[in-house]
Amino acid sequence: MSEDAAAAHCCTLTNKILLVVFLVLLILAILLGNFLTLAVVMGTKHFHTPQGYLKASLAVADLAVGLLVVPLTVYAEVSLMLRDPAPDWISQNSQTPAISFHPCMIIGPVFAGCTLVSISTIFLLTIERSIAVLRPLHKESVITRKRTTILIVFSWLGSFFLAVSPILFSSEIALEYNPCSRMCNYALGTIGEFPTRAWNILLLFPTFDFTLLGGTVVINIISLSTIRQYSKRRKHLAESECQSAAKPTFSDIKAAKIIGTLTLVFTASFTPIAVFVVGNVLGNEWCNFSFFSFWILATNSGWNVIIYSVRDQKFRMRAQKLLCTCSCRSNAANT
Repeated sequence: MSEDAAAAHCCTLTNKILLVVFLVLLILAILLGNFLTLAVVMGTKHFHTPQGYLKASLAVADLAVGLLVVPLTVYAEVSLMLRDPAPDWISQNSQTPAISFHPCMIIGPVFAGCTLVSISTIFLLTIERSIAVLRPLHKESVITRKRTTILIVFSWLGSFFLAVSPILFSSEIALEYNPCSRMCNYALGTIGEFPTRAWNILLLFPTFDFTLLGGTVVINIISLSTIRQYSKRRKHLAESECQSAAKPTFSDIKAAKIIGTLTLVFTASFTPIAVFVVGNVLGNEWCNFSFFSFWILATNSGWNVIIYSVRDQKFRMRAQKLLCTCSCRSNAANT
């Protein structure tokens, strides 16, 4: 264990308690926000659209982080505080023969898979919005609920296949509870030499992620530039009815701006962990940066509902109505 990793284990009791409190609050925020998103999307006819389906898929991926990934970290950190010695799986990786079942064998791929689902879903949302903005007359024929559902299924299957590929295609890669990141991470197994092939497999993650994110950013820039040009033109020209019909609607423009915000926030959340993975391949441990990068990405699971609520008035009104209904029922039950 490195000096940085040892320091991570030896933080004060106050810091450990604050960490657990932060994680519990994060779980509550992720669960509340994404259950609310699903309730609004699935319970409102206005959101039964391809875009709504994609937002629901994104919410399910975020829920998995709040239901599985973060709670395991809470359990591990509480165990480290209360148990001496700590459970074997916390200090040993998944290739240790004495451990029959290692929780990270499930939680590690779940976090990686849900991250990949989030990236691919944001990419699909961007494609859907770009068609609505750049080719508004073709929107209804190209973007259908059936096609969107098929793309969502492929997104989940492809993302989780990529998440488990390091374990399937390299015996050199294991999963461990990392004392720096406080999360289940892919790691080298019991070998002592630098495994070039194993790290090449791990580099699939940042390669795939940055390819999709790069494409997403470019498409967003094109769509938002088109919206800006259209807005300027609308201020100076009195467009005919025929011309107006070929232009994106106000709701399409607003939705494109929301997807642009989602892309910006996710890119900002994901960039630190991508930098960490590349640096790790080059031999840098970066213990403190590891914790920062992984948990910045994890907190992104609670941001989407905030973005929807701030930027989408219909979503905000529906969410407020649902919360008021739940509150009124709770008060009525108590009385």
